Amino acid sequence: MRRFPWGLTVLTALAVVLLVGLGVWQVERLKWKQGLIAAADAAAAKPAAPLDQVLAEGDLEFRKTLIVCPGLATAPFVELQSIHDGEAGVRLISACRPAGRDFTLLVDRGFVGEGVATRPRVIETTLPLVLMGEFRTAPKPGGMAPAPTGARFYARDTAAMARALKVAGPVRPEVVFALSATNPEFPALRPSAPPAAFSNNHFGYALTWFGLAIALVGFYVALLRRRTKKVLS
Repeated sequence: MRRFPWGLTVLTALAVVLLVGLGVWQVERLKWKQGLIAAADAAAAKPAAPLDQVLAEGDLEFRKTLIVCPGLATAPFVELQSIHDGEAGVRLISACRPAGRDFTLLVDRGFVGEGVATRPRVIETTLPLVLMGEFRTAPKPGGMAPAPTGARFYARDTAAMARALKVAGPVRPEVVFALSATNPEFPALRPSAPPAAFSNNHFGYALTWFGLAIALVGFYVALLRRRTKKVLS
C-alpha cells in the first residue's frame, strides 16, 4: 500500500496559501486604487482656489489653484521632450516664486509642437501674472532616461530642472501644470495638464491568482484520486 503523499500535500497547501494571499493582496490594492481615483476625481472637480487655501488643505494632487507668479510670462525656461495628442514637441518649464512665499514652484507652461522654432521672449521683469494651474506629483525619472542636453530634458527631473534654472532656495517637489495661458501673444504655447492615467487591473490580477489556486487544488485532488485508484486496483 502506497504511503499518503505528505510532502506533495504540504507543498500544495503552501502554494495555495501563497496564491490566495496574492489574490487577497490584489483585492486590497483594488480598494486602494478605487479610493485614489475617487479622491483624484473629487480634487479635480473642485474649483480653483488661492494658493494659500490649497496649501492649507494639504492634499495637492489634482488640485487647481490660483498663483501670483511675478515675471512668469518672460521667465527663463527649460524644455522637456514630450508628446501631446500624438504630436511630438516640448513642454516649457519655468520657475515661479509665488508672491509672499519663500519657496519656488516649477510651472509647466504648456506644449509647443516640434515644428515651431520660435519661443516666448525671455527678459527680466517682475510683472505679476495670475496663473490658474493644477498640482501634480512629479514622477521620478527612470534610470534609462537620457541625460539632458543643455536646456533640453528627456525626463521630468524636478531637482535637475531647478538647478538648470538656477533656482535658489527650497523647491517644492510637485509640478504645477498651467491651465491658463502664460503668453496669450504666443498661441503656439498650449497650456494643458496631462490626463489622469490610473492603471486599475487589480481585479483581473486577483481573479488570476484565485484561479491558479483553484486550478492547483483541482490538480492535487485529481492526482490524489489517481493514486487511490491505483492502490485499490
